[in-house]
Amino acid sequence: MITRIIVATAIALFFTPATLLFSQEHPEHPTKGAAEHAKKGAAEKKVSTADISAGIKKNIQVETKKNSDGKFHVKHEGQDLAMDLIKVHDDRLQDLGDGKYFACVDMKGTDGKTYDIDFFLTGQPGTMKVTETSVHKIDGKPLYNWKEENGKWNKVPAS
Repeated sequence: MITRIIVATAIALFFTPATLLFSQEHPEHPTKGAAEHAKKGAAEKKVSTADISAGIKKNIQVETKKNSDGKFHVKHEGQDLAMDLIKVHDDRLQDLGDGKYFACVDMKGTDGKTYDIDFFLTGQPGTMKVTETSVHKIDGKPLYNWKEENGKWNKVPAS
């Protein structure tokens, strides 16, 4: 009997998509936002994930050039972290609707640690502005997670 339960559970888990097994790490694209963009028509250009990727890369490049050390700086818990871009997580870029976008990047700090940085942006392709930046993970350890409540994504303490 126990063997049957174990086999049935193993088969069920095999066919269950992995995304359902784990909590969401980053915001998903709200369906409401997509409908609103479609209704606005040609007056407003649809922003693609490639546009979001280009926007975050441009922001990092501009901010890096402003600093005499050639590093991108983020304030975290009273510290000024100087970092270099490792990669933009193109698979986690999101259009959140209402002209708001999400990007996640990995950066290497001068302290040798790897930082996962979450960015929120607004604007249109070529003119995107970063509105919020936060350190999400340090060396793979999350400082917070994302949880959807009533269609809105909120930061929650890491468990």
